Amino acid sequence: MITQRSLPYLTSSEPYFEKVRELGQAVFLDSGRPKCPWGRFDIIAAAPVESLELDANNPDNAFDQLEALYQRYAIDLDENPDLPFQGGIIGHFAYDLGRCAETLPTCAEDFAKLPDMRVGMYLWAVVVDHHKQTAVLVADSRVSVDQIDALESRLLKESNAKKQPFSLRAPFKANMDEAGYRVKLNKVDEYIHAGDCYQVNFAQRWNSEYQGDSWQAYKQLRSAAPTPYSAFIDSGKDQILSLSPEQFLETLNGQVTTKPIKGTRPRSQDTDTDNQLKQELAESLKDRAENLMIVDLLRNDLSKVCEHNSVKVPKLFNIESYANVHHKVSTVTGKLSDKYTPIALLKHCFPGGSITGAPKIRAMEIIEELEPHRRSIYCGSIGYISLCGRMDTSITIRTLLCEDNHIYCWAGGGIVADSVSSMEYKETFDKVNNLLHCLEATIPK
Repeated sequence: MITQRSLPYLTSSEPYFEKVRELGQAVFLDSGRPKCPWGRFDIIAAAPVESLELDANNPDNAFDQLEALYQRYAIDLDENPDLPFQGGIIGHFAYDLGRCAETLPTCAEDFAKLPDMRVGMYLWAVVVDHHKQTAVLVADSRVSVDQIDALESRLLKESNAKKQPFSLRAPFKANMDEAGYRVKLNKVDEYIHAGDCYQVNFAQRWNSEYQGDSWQAYKQLRSAAPTPYSAFIDSGKDQILSLSPEQFLETLNGQVTTKPIKGTRPRSQDTDTDNQLKQELAESLKDRAENLMIVDLLRNDLSKVCEHNSVKVPKLFNIESYANVHHKVSTVTGKLSDKYTPIALLKHCFPGGSITGAPKIRAMEIIEELEPHRRSIYCGSIGYISLCGRMDTSITIRTLLCEDNHIYCWAGGGIVADSVSSMEYKETFDKVNNLLHCLEATIPK
């Protein structure tokens, strides 16, 4: 049983988040509206009734503890396609949570304090439907009427929150230059030609120092680079700013969907040039081969937990265009077996194949050997697991971490046998230049 109270519909959900942020452990799953045409639902919540923070080296498997948290609050709810979240788990799953299932080397510097998993059990949320232009406060039956009244009152009042500006102290600095990047890619190329792997997703990291409120940074970024799987998560100790265009795993009425991205071209302000770049991506045999490798990997991952012969590829090599890049996107679907829960699906597929390479485990070993720093939140996932059984998660690319007045950002790309180092290096900048430049504009003159 859930309670719903209608709220005024706003084209941007920022004001609703600002009104609940001070309640603690606030989350904003952001569809990128009004600028992102594909987005539909925004989910905003705070003050979870229970939280879970774990690292992959915990003796108790993090995914098992996640399942236990879910089951402690499980109730009988029907899925509603117009109300995706009816109370449940929201949080992040960092890339290295994959160590729960696989033994990997420990070579890269583990610089971040961010736990590999931090989730909360949220029994109320604001759910905004931008297609139907509605907003509702949704509350579980375990939330008292007095609490619901107080939340509704808070959401309807004018916000008096003071705005603390954000500014970088210095330009972003990468953890390798182009020469260093080329040395690493030559090593990847050796592994590929030796038959160790077919593709490795190799990334670099940028960092800077900042002062002020990271929420103000996120608002600037979501305006400059709107995407349908964005998120802002504020634990009070750190903040995650995600502008991701990529869906990882969704379950709806037992149907599983994943939409891997592989293949990128920059946008151009000149319409003819932009169309040429888009067509070049559509026709590129190299990008098709990269994409198909990951589609096959994800088909294999889904087949572990989906019904026999249910895994299909309804869309292959679609082109999606964002503010700064064109992407090649495929869609893989399946029917989740009755033996498995959405959390089991997440466990068996984590981390996403589009950001590791193929075969997955060997690619992850090579990533750990060659990338100077651990990935932390980058290439992990953010999302929700509703008590009605629905799940939706992103791949945390185009994602920044704010921690101890330091801010980190990453970008990478799939390296295959015919990759050209200079082009791959440029592609990493194509993916995040608009984010880096947006924030570098805040450096005091």
